[in-house]
Amino acid sequence: MTTRSPSISRRALFGGLAATTGVLAAPSFLRHASAQAAYPSRNMRVLIPTGQGGGAEKLARSFDAAWSKLLGKPFEYEFHAAAGGQVGYTLYVEKREKNGHNLLFGNMGPEMIMYATQKPTYKFPQDFTYFCRTDIDDSCVFVRRDSPIKDVKALVEAAKRRPLNVALSRIPHPATIGMMALADATGAKFNYIPYGGGNPSFMAMLSGETEVGALPIANTLALNDKFRILGVFNETNIFAAQTDNAPTINGAFGTRIPELSSSRSWAVHTEWADANPQQFDLLQRTAKEAHASPAFREQWVKSGNPVEALVWGDRKTCHDYAEGMVKLALQYEQQLTARGGRK
Repeated sequence: MTTRSPSISRRALFGGLAATTGVLAAPSFLRHASAQAAYPSRNMRVLIPTGQGGGAEKLARSFDAAWSKLLGKPFEYEFHAAAGGQVGYTLYVEKREKNGHNLLFGNMGPEMIMYATQKPTYKFPQDFTYFCRTDIDDSCVFVRRDSPIKDVKALVEAAKRRPLNVALSRIPHPATIGMMALADATGAKFNYIPYGGGNPSFMAMLSGETEVGALPIANTLALNDKFRILGVFNETNIFAAQTDNAPTINGAFGTRIPELSSSRSWAVHTEWADANPQQFDLLQRTAKEAHASPAFREQWVKSGNPVEALVWGDRKTCHDYAEGMVKLALQYEQQLTARGGRK
């Protein structure tokens, strides 16, 4: 007796395969569309290449108060403060998955100066791209409120008589270039001491370890009762009312030092951005919306910082600023790299 296997029609066979394989049975363009629609599908992970508790973290967390709601996902943070930011950028480029869920929040000014002078293995803009400038933070020079130095000209005169110790967040920084340019123009002598961030720099000032500070102005203004700002490295002082009409350095000395503001920005892997234009567009569009939202601005002001510093910029704006900082850093490369930046 012959036993016959039950017959299976082609329709039943392929129907069953479709049911078991699900999305794999869909055409590739539909799978791509589904993946696009699902973004973001997990928490956003942010690498900050400076220490925890500094200005970058305050600004990033203020920003994600609005952005996380627009994206529908919470933000997680990690911090890597070493080598002027180089360690953090290298980790981001080489070790973090290029999936659009890994972001970097960097201070373009000092970190592009670091890039130009330290010559790391990663490349800009091939490996990462800045796409959302959050702020413009002018560099300033300041002293303690009880300092005998009352204005920026008195500062220079004191520094001509003996070298003054200057607290800096790091050597590769726009504020450092400003102090070097001021020294070159006036004959003042400064010892440049990097403390690895704004908070330890402020502590060095308050303890009397250093006599002068040179940092971005926003966080310095948050401690206006403790510090007196003597001058800003910009063409105008937009915080004149909050700084007792502190002059611009160029206005006080007739110098032509370029504007030396810091600017924080969100960044993502360039490879991912170019390969996923729809997802990247979503990221850029929601970032711009978050920047304009009251939630972001209210949170930033609550952290003790001025809303005037919040100035949005797109990918091109960020790229142009970053390229400009590289050129400026190369101009001062010898001083920035010689003996740790001390003069």
